[in-house]
Amino acid sequence: MKEKLSCYIIDDEPLAQEILEAYIAKVPFLELKAIFLSPLEAAGSLDKDCPDLLFLDINMPDLDGLSFIPMLNPKPAIILTTAYDHFALKAFELEVKDYLLKPFSFERFYKGVLRLYQEQNQKGQPETREPAPASKSEQEYIFLKVGHRLQKVATHDILFVEGMKDYLRIHTRGEKIMTLLSFAKLEELLPLAEFARVHRSFLVAVNKIDHIEKNRIRIGDQIIPVSDSYADAFHKKIRGL
Repeated sequence: MKEKLSCYIIDDEPLAQEILEAYIAKVPFLELKAIFLSPLEAAGSLDKDCPDLLFLDINMPDLDGLSFIPMLNPKPAIILTTAYDHFALKAFELEVKDYLLKPFSFERFYKGVLRLYQEQNQKGQPETREPAPASKSEQEYIFLKVGHRLQKVATHDILFVEGMKDYLRIHTRGEKIMTLLSFAKLEELLPLAEFARVHRSFLVAVNKIDHIEKNRIRIGDQIIPVSDSYADAFHKKIRGL
């Protein structure tokens, strides 16, 4: 078992460096090795030390974080720290471990590094059971492709989801979001304990239900049907809450 993850901070903002340094100091399994103002400044030390983890900013002079990632060999785990959400799609294509939007809380930071630490220590271990769904229930947000952008959607804002042929319409507290996605893929992203499929064309947030009457659900001013094929599983979930 890996006791500590060695890490670097690469960020040209002094305040961002200070916050990350303070957060890292609170986490027993993280060990800060060095802080750098740019990828170019860090390059020589990376080759020598091979840290486990980089906390990497995106917008930096001379060489930005996203351009730097493909140059890394060997490539450590990377958590991006940035004030901009529109780089998220490109970031996850580069297989970063997390995407922290500034300003982020210690709680959000800790969830990301804990997940990475657990993942690192599971490597090489015999798989004895499926991962517990409880960790997924803590998912605070998902990213959905909307047009040419990747939109961050808080899971607690979702009221229900409506199927529209090849698209899904996500009904949230403040807006309706159309995304090219299947129900099966969306259900992989969402915390399972908090959502239930009730019809081939509808999925609902269980804690947003106002009342259930026969085969109909009311959420706010919306009436959502419960089909026979989903009724048994849905009512079992409701009784189990």
